[in-house]
Amino acid sequence: KYSDVPPLPETRDEVLALEQTLKADIAKDVILGKSATRDSVINASNQGVLSKKKVVVFATHGLLAGDLPGLDQPALAMALSEQVGSSPLLTLEDVLSLKLNADWVLLSACNTAGADGRVEEAMSGLARGFFYAGSRSLLVTHWSVESESAMKLTTFTFDAYQSNPNIQRAEALRTAMLKVMQEKRFSHPAYWAPYALVGEGGR
Repeated sequence: KYSDVPPLPETRDEVLALEQTLKADIAKDVILGKSATRDSVINASNQGVLSKKKVVVFATHGLLAGDLPGLDQPALAMALSEQVGSSPLLTLEDVLSLKLNADWVLLSACNTAGADGRVEEAMSGLARGFFYAGSRSLLVTHWSVESESAMKLTTFTFDAYQSNPNIQRAEALRTAMLKVMQEKRFSHPAYWAPYALVGEGGR
């Protein structure tokens, strides 16, 4: 059941921290909680809003084909819509239809770990979808992440990227990892190693 997918309320703090780091407009650029539906993403794309964003963040679960009955492709778990018959899953097929022009797409706190070896295939499928839609880089996590270290790593990454006009995205991520691991409580790789940058692309 989709209702069995656990909520991730702590990701709200991460999104709001990123909003401050990126100097976004919380009223226009941030969609949280029940408002963050599949329809909200598709509508933002159809209206040309997504194509104007340089950073697009999804702080949610990543699902593999077979994780839910009838799910035959990777998907992102979104909020349930009040519209009858509307799916809460932003599937790979949906991602392929999006119109993006983003330097970064961040998939944070994704539950992508799987013991059956399908992780690389599923994530590369989503990655190809976001690249096809117009993203130049994808920042993903290979397993579920602890909320406070996740907030630090992502905000440190974008802070490093914005503060140095010559830095590459991969170097910004590396800088953030080094900064996080310097904190004793987050020194274990479990806190900083799940992050991977897919695609460097042009600036």
